[in-house]
Amino acid sequence: MRKMNNLLSILAVLALSGTASAALAQAPAQPNAASATCVACHSNIGAMHQGNKHQNLPCATCHEGTDKHLTNPKQKPTVSMNPQQCGTCHADQFKTMYQANPHSIARNSKKNSDSIAPNPFFDEALGAHGFTKEHNLLRAHAYGAVDQFLADRSFGGRFVPKDGWLFFGENGGFFGVWDKIKDTMPDNNQQKPHKPGTAAAANPVCWTCKSSDLMMDWAYLGDPKAGAKWSRASNPVELVRNINHALNCNLCHDPHSAQPRVIRDALIQAVTRTDYPTLYSESANKTPVDVKDMGLRGFTRKIAILGKPDSKLMCAQCHVEYNCNPGTDPATGKPIKMDDARTNLFPLVDVTKIDDFYKHASFKDFKHNQTGAFLTKMQHPDTEIYWNSTHDKAGVGCAACHMPKVKNEKGETYTSHWATNPRAYVQETCLQCHKDKTEEHMTRVMDAQKAYYMGKLRETEGAMSQMFIAFREAKDAGITGEPIKQAQDLHSVAHTNWEWWTAANGAWFHNPQQAQASLAKATDSAKAATKILRDAVAAKVQGQQQAKK
Repeated sequence: MRKMNNLLSILAVLALSGTASAALAQAPAQPNAASATCVACHSNIGAMHQGNKHQNLPCATCHEGTDKHLTNPKQKPTVSMNPQQCGTCHADQFKTMYQANPHSIARNSKKNSDSIAPNPFFDEALGAHGFTKEHNLLRAHAYGAVDQFLADRSFGGRFVPKDGWLFFGENGGFFGVWDKIKDTMPDNNQQKPHKPGTAAAANPVCWTCKSSDLMMDWAYLGDPKAGAKWSRASNPVELVRNINHALNCNLCHDPHSAQPRVIRDALIQAVTRTDYPTLYSESANKTPVDVKDMGLRGFTRKIAILGKPDSKLMCAQCHVEYNCNPGTDPATGKPIKMDDARTNLFPLVDVTKIDDFYKHASFKDFKHNQTGAFLTKMQHPDTEIYWNSTHDKAGVGCAACHMPKVKNEKGETYTSHWATNPRAYVQETCLQCHKDKTEEHMTRVMDAQKAYYMGKLRETEGAMSQMFIAFREAKDAGITGEPIKQAQDLHSVAHTNWEWWTAANGAWFHNPQQAQASLAKATDSAKAATKILRDAVAAKVQGQQQAKK
């Protein structure tokens, strides 16, 4: 046993330095001594480990404390969530994964006048919802975690960069969150606004997309379970103090089998759902998923191994419409709190069915402060928008445009993990299919698509602004009953078909045909609500005038 422990320690040191990974990758295909010992108990892991590119990596490459675990099974080994471990062998992928877009501006709000959801309309449309506090545009994946710490609506302003505003001048590269920020209230665990103009809307479910650092201590769907340190109802401040990495490699790549996978529990639930049809279940060419229970610590923890690389599913772990907030059950009027499984939910349907899905789930996010309509707060339904689009039907996956094949300085081809706008490499993306076009041509096409889309957004917002005015007029006139109810229902339709597109990223390109149709529906619904309310006001005024005669 002492010899085995020494071997594990040596292999761990070599693995961390990179020499073990490089050497073992070229070694004969046979189990290493450490793995052979581990799989005596962990046979499921052993079966996944055999016959793949990682089969000769010792368990100590990613697990520390295996020597103590071998002598005392109750002493659990730790799991390294540091992506630098993967970067030892996959240097090009690791480097590009944490590359930032130099044109992406930190803390750039969607509510700016020239952006996708400008104020004052946005705040009025959101009716005092928490997202009216700093609703920012995306930066690079490198900042996927740290930007969430710093946003005004997340933690009340308690987390700040160590270097102040100078931090926002950095341009990517791998870093640990806590290397860059500090907690100004380390002895205070209360999740509440601490500074003026901020909110405290972050919760544990948000972080299952931002990082996989806590996956080993999170039961399936975040259910509170014995042995699971974290759950949907955990204190968010205490939870995030244990997060240090953004978008770990193991979100999409299984370290044991080297196969493509997904770990986001709500997506696994969605692709296995039988109570309601999803885009996945209705897809003729869906990628098979093999769901495995990896809960060896006393609670269920699932992963799904993909039958083939499918960037649409991998990206769907985060780039989807989801619910991760408390809300209201519209059937009962009772509040839905974080102990309810509906606060970790992926509908995985398109805009034509999203309202029906939430009716099926009996969930609404919030009640609008002016109209009284129960509404859904949309997140970023990028996957659902892309599903069944022109490019999707042609077999083009997310990676083809956002993570294309490129060459390094040695002339070797690899998959870029710089998940940025395809404008950054039109030659490697658009022109791979549109061979008769030029980069300038395709850039103009994208500009035209976006310009048209933005115009349609503004038309919808104009119609909805008139609707809000009509609600105020109706309230002042004392209108109640059926006209208000009909207008509220139409407001809900208008809201869904407007915010679905402002919440998304690149919607104008991903599915312009569906965007046009959906925004037209939003516009028509808002106009119909306005007419109902103003007709009711006119009828009441006419009745009052006749009564005076």
